[in-house]
Amino acid sequence: METTRDQLMRRFAEVGYVADPALAMAVTLMRQLKRPLLLEGDAGVGKTEVAKALAAAEEAELIRLQCYEGLDAAATVYEWNYQRQLLAIKVWEGEAVSAEEKERHIFDESFLLRRPLLQAISRPEPPVLLIDEIDRADEEFEAYLLEVLSDFQVTVPELGTIRATTIPWVVLTSNGTRELSDALRRRCLYHWVDYPDEDKEVRILEARLPGIEAHLAHQIVRFVQAVRREDLRKTPGIAETLDWAAALSGLGLKDLRDEPERLQETLICLLKTHEDRAAMRTEAVQRLVGRTA
Repeated sequence: METTRDQLMRRFAEVGYVADPALAMAVTLMRQLKRPLLLEGDAGVGKTEVAKALAAAEEAELIRLQCYEGLDAAATVYEWNYQRQLLAIKVWEGEAVSAEEKERHIFDESFLLRRPLLQAISRPEPPVLLIDEIDRADEEFEAYLLEVLSDFQVTVPELGTIRATTIPWVVLTSNGTRELSDALRRRCLYHWVDYPDEDKEVRILEARLPGIEAHLAHQIVRFVQAVRREDLRKTPGIAETLDWAAALSGLGLKDLRDEPERLQETLICLLKTHEDRAAMRTEAVQRLVGRTA
């Protein structure tokens, strides 16, 4: 029986991920339709964590492909183990074996190094394939990826076509640093991941830091959400909220208003550029703290 949206939300909650109904429906349809799911949104909103949560909830293998400029087939699909091939050639030098037979042996699958895309279609059970930050890769790689995701097969000239053993659950993430092609968007289901509202972010804190006091959790979330509305170079994401909450809780702070100097020092967990630290001086911090009461 297919996993329903509400069941998926509960299973995500069991592994520590707080999913809203719209996201849970997107993942449910991705599983049902066997289509890739493109998650787009600002950096730090938890897109990558969706794939991790899905893998944990399904007890499936997570295969991650981190994208970057210049990514090619050798890093994403396969390459030959040249060192082992050369060693095999050396071993066969004195053997009475034809060149054709030697070539057939050194291009055996045992010499093939499977990279994430080939790994994902070769598993006996469906893994979760996370293609992270697809917008950082070149358009050429994006076009090649379309072919792989359309047919779930890879052609290796020396071996022929390797078809999928199982269809992986594919999650792509994008921070929007470049516009993705219409062809890729048509191939995928789509969901925009936004910063959580106050209630959801508090639930995330409580899920990840079970011992945190409710009053402090609400104060932290209100402060962070106020910081996100400031004109900053890098807006703090959910990971920064969790780091800051863990730091404050670990220091024994009960209320953001108690120790202004220590509070200021802990902002290294939230603010990750010199410009943002300079903008959030004591006066600005205390102004925002006043909104958390």
